[in-house]
Amino acid sequence: MIRLSEITEENWLEAAALSVKEQQKAYLAPAIGILARGYVYRNCSGRVYAIENDGVAVGLALVREFTDEPLGYDLQQFMIDRRYQGKGYGAKALSLILDALRKEGHYDHVEVCVKKENTAALRLFERHGFVDSGYVDETAPDMRNLICRFSPPAKEP
Repeated sequence: MIRLSEITEENWLEAAALSVKEQQKAYLAPAIGILARGYVYRNCSGRVYAIENDGVAVGLALVREFTDEPLGYDLQQFMIDRRYQGKGYGAKALSLILDALRKEGHYDHVEVCVKKENTAALRLFERHGFVDSGYVDETAPDMRNLICRFSPPAKEP
């Protein structure tokens, strides 16, 4: 069963050993870099999730909060280890991340930047409700900025 867990003294080495396929390395930081970014972004609620399947680390995700306008969540990094790709773990983990952020409720949306040629990632995010935000970073014209807006919670009768 896929679940998100906190990085701890017990699991960080296993998490640091995760890696993607060679052709995907241009899209992501290495696992140790994702862990380091989680530490660097600690002042803007940066957190790294270990993505586990039955207690085995299969991926990582890094989420932080934007500290300037527009405020929101930023899914900085999202990876499934090369040995576990194609099994639906990424889709399930992304659903869990979105549910956790929605429930946390600090912001009404989450954003992610994806290289335009990373079609597999773009399809995954679009299937989970992400759409092009229209924002173009002039320093990274090869990226698409996607946004997923959370629906407001249903009002109780």
